[in-house]
Amino acid sequence: MKQIKIPAVYYRGGTSKGVFFKLGDLPAAAQSAGKVRDQILLRVLGSPDPYGKQIDGLGNASSSTSKAVILDKSSKPDHDVDYLFGQVSVDKPFVDWSGNCGNLTAAVGAFAISQGLVDKEKIPDNGVCTVRIWQANIGKTIVAKIPITDGEVQECGDFELDGVTFPAAEVEIAFLDPADGEGDMFPTGNVVDELDIPEWGRLRATLINSGIPTIFVNAADLGYSGTELQDDINAHPAELAKLETIRAYGALKMGLIDDVSEAANRAHTPKIAWVAPPQDYVSSAGKTVAAADVDLLVRAMSMGKLHHAMMGTASVAIATAAAVSGTLVHAAAGGGMRESVRFGHPSGTLRVGAAAQQGADGKWRAEKAVMSRSARVIMEGWVRVPEDCLQEV
Repeated sequence: MKQIKIPAVYYRGGTSKGVFFKLGDLPAAAQSAGKVRDQILLRVLGSPDPYGKQIDGLGNASSSTSKAVILDKSSKPDHDVDYLFGQVSVDKPFVDWSGNCGNLTAAVGAFAISQGLVDKEKIPDNGVCTVRIWQANIGKTIVAKIPITDGEVQECGDFELDGVTFPAAEVEIAFLDPADGEGDMFPTGNVVDELDIPEWGRLRATLINSGIPTIFVNAADLGYSGTELQDDINAHPAELAKLETIRAYGALKMGLIDDVSEAANRAHTPKIAWVAPPQDYVSSAGKTVAAADVDLLVRAMSMGKLHHAMMGTASVAIATAAAVSGTLVHAAAGGGMRESVRFGHPSGTLRVGAAAQQGADGKWRAEKAVMSRSARVIMEGWVRVPEDCLQEV
């Protein structure tokens, strides 16, 4: 058996890493959704790996680094590029296409520019290139502002992002109308619901579709403080099982699944996160985060593990929920009117701007959510996969 070569670029986007492809560079059988496409992406990342290390691929054994992106020149009016995201499971033969990755969005505009997917007349010699992105997974528009120097994407800079070791150039990202789907951001119509969970009882939760479907609960109701770092959760199977059970019942309440057993096949969405009022804590990098420097604390799960920082799409959910009076997020942030929120996560802090309004029909809507990220090419060239990945059987 031979290996086939596929052009690819390996990016760090926000606090994630992923392998980027142009749709037309994929083998013909992988240019449409299906088994061959999934097989190729799984092999590129090194999944499924029962050892959980992804040694035989480009994945780095975490949900944050087991990701793939496929881009193409957009077929949508007033858009530059179509962006499709696949969350690749580390230990299962599964690619989840149900949601977006906000962190890797920071690299989408840069890839689109450098790969010729953005019209040249839109790219200044020096300044900022505005790239309009169609997020194909969820059917939403994202606008990225990419710094340009001497006609090329500028990647180096002094913008610092907690969870990323080195500074880089700042990329501003605006998620337009970030509610997932049409209508109310709150699928049940309530800003707070009660989940009935066997062997647990009732648990108060805010269920929101904004950025990504997310279940917010109070840290104290879980027996947590909101200052947890990864090992505090990920090293304890009982805690992981508890959180996955809550996530499954939240997904059911949101109407995303018809039975809790289906949650296992929808691991990327919804997310589950817990919130708490501000308090001092030490980040995973050993830096003290002062209570006075944040509005609230948030911890979130991604693909069954506590995230090392915060997912970009979940950050959108946090900001929009914080803007709506009565949500658990709004209460943890101290209430009041706000158009932005700074929250503490395991790696440090992040500020996200968002505003929400309630229409005459009683439904809540957010016009946009804005955050800053950065992105950098780590490696470019070709990935190689065994040719049996092209087999349908």
